[in-house]
Amino acid sequence: MTTLSHDRYCDEVARQIGLLRATLTGADLSVTVPTCPDWTLSQLVRHTGGAVRWSERLVATRAEQNIPDEDVPDAAGPEGDDPAALDAWLASTGALAEKTLRAAGADASAWSWSGDHTAGFWARRMTHEVAVHRADAAIAAGADYEIAPDIAADAIDEWLDIVLLLRRLDPGSGAAELRGAGRSIHLHATDAPPGLEAEWLIEFGEDGFTWRRGHAKATVALRGPLTEVLLAFYRRRPLDSGRVEVIGERELLEFWLERATFG
Repeated sequence: MTTLSHDRYCDEVARQIGLLRATLTGADLSVTVPTCPDWTLSQLVRHTGGAVRWSERLVATRAEQNIPDEDVPDAAGPEGDDPAALDAWLASTGALAEKTLRAAGADASAWSWSGDHTAGFWARRMTHEVAVHRADAAIAAGADYEIAPDIAADAIDEWLDIVLLLRRLDPGSGAAELRGAGRSIHLHATDAPPGLEAEWLIEFGEDGFTWRRGHAKATVALRGPLTEVLLAFYRRRPLDSGRVEVIGERELLEFWLERATFG
């Protein structure tokens, strides 16, 4: 369920990269990222910018199959860890992606690992790729993190769809274990602005799960400000951070978080 326009996603890819650049101002690029402990902050930034450049190349060439990283121009970024060079690379990455995605239009054909082989898929995917990795960068740098409510809500929608896709594509994944009739999870943002339905119900069945937006009683509920619900649901913030509230069978929510993984 896509709730935002293609133009909005194009705007957001560039905007999220701009916000990432601001987060990095004065930060130590050598620190380990707590939420991605295999990476330093520099490596996180290169991964994020490289992903955006890879998706841009898929759209620009109307690719019919995957493009290896080594065939994506400037995907690795500048040599060394000069902050100014890295910032300039991110800036050009955001501008390039926005221009390509907007010019292509949502329906342009482009290979993807999902069932949606369009530029629209990549505009949405990169919006949330950068937005969530921006949270990783903010946590590593000790900086504040804010995200527009409609972008946060759409990120939760997209994540739920990705986990459904993982169940279908990889029967051996942890996502395949997300089943069991009679159980449910409710996500409830307590600060959603008027007009934004920021509640979700995930219902487990014998063969998997379904989800929808809406309010309902559930086996367990995750409540808090929308940004914090997003970060907890993406495993960027622990459930006991004091920023969210877990009501009901916490074990079910932990079961979900342990198995709903990607990448």
